[in-house]
Amino acid sequence: MPKVFLWKGKNPKGRKIKGEMEAETADQVRSALQRRKIVPTKVKAKPKDLFENVEFLQPKVKDKDVIIFSRQFSTMIDAGLPLLQCLDILQAQQENPTFKKVLKKIKESVESGETFANALKKFPKIFNELFINMIAAGEAGGILDVILKRLSAYMEKMAKLKSQVKGAMTYPIITIIVAIVVVGIILVFVIPVFSEMFADFGAALPAPTQFVVTLSEVVIGKIVHIIVGIIVFVVVYNRAYASKRGRIIMDDIFLRLPIVGILIRKVAVAKFTRTTSTMISSGVSILEALDIVSKTAGNKTVEFAIKDTKIGIAEGRSMADPLLESGVFPAMVCSMIAVGESTGALDAMLEKIADFYDDEVDQAVKNLTDMIEPFMLVFLGTIVGGLVISMYLPIFTMAGAIG
Repeated sequence: MPKVFLWKGKNPKGRKIKGEMEAETADQVRSALQRRKIVPTKVKAKPKDLFENVEFLQPKVKDKDVIIFSRQFSTMIDAGLPLLQCLDILQAQQENPTFKKVLKKIKESVESGETFANALKKFPKIFNELFINMIAAGEAGGILDVILKRLSAYMEKMAKLKSQVKGAMTYPIITIIVAIVVVGIILVFVIPVFSEMFADFGAALPAPTQFVVTLSEVVIGKIVHIIVGIIVFVVVYNRAYASKRGRIIMDDIFLRLPIVGILIRKVAVAKFTRTTSTMISSGVSILEALDIVSKTAGNKTVEFAIKDTKIGIAEGRSMADPLLESGVFPAMVCSMIAVGESTGALDAMLEKIADFYDDEVDQAVKNLTDMIEPFMLVFLGTIVGGLVISMYLPIFTMAGAIG
């Protein structure tokens, strides 16, 4: 069984280089290096990773890894390199050990006679249905390099879209968490000090101060119950969202939210049009494309709208009418799709809509960020400032009375 060897050597120009190589023995590695005009200076077996069989301790294969893989693969295929040689090169230079193992297994499957698409199906967590079906279409049509270019371009745009939405939501979430932590520290550690001091005054406290003191006592007395309550809420929410009925209800609520719902809807339109356009232009049938797109929609309400559209098309209807009836997709989008259907350029029209909504998402994210930042600052300042003022209010009152 081949082993992995680490080697160091010098190239013909005398430059020090290093790398990894699979071989039966160290001598085979030296011979292979010499054939490449590399003078080996050190060859040793790669030490085994003690945790290589512990899945959750291994690095994840990220979208970025798959995007780079697709881009490099398309370049090699376009240059005329055989499929197996491409996989061999990409596996050798892959830095992510998890992805490296996956590529090795894919190469072995292709060597045994399986198609590239079937080999990818064994790793659904890394390669989704869209990726696999497009690769299958590329193999069948002999345009694998073109398909890989389209896939990498598509994934880059989807990754950018995902990053924008995540960036827009990160700021408010972090601000809220910081506010909760700061308020918790003040209520548990700071307020009791003031409370003891106020008790020595022997006078009635102002209403805001009394409220904060009482709140501090409740938090300290019920701290365990509060923590347990938060944990229970998170667990119940996650389980409810994981259930089919709960997911449907929550996704519908998200779409109806005043500001966030608009952003979610625009992201859904951009993703739907981009994905459908990419698949149709790659030779995937529209019914198969809609079936795959519905599974990757990310929102149950949008998924049902796409599935209803698929059923409508199968019954002989146009694509635009069921989308409009769903109430999820804007009338302008449906009108442009209708024009694309009538002119026979549906994939190009969907691409234009996707480009337009990418810009719309950019603007929506910017508007949301611009609006959230001052709101969060006012929110945090009001909460913390209110606590501080309520604590100093009795001192100000006493100072005024003494004066």
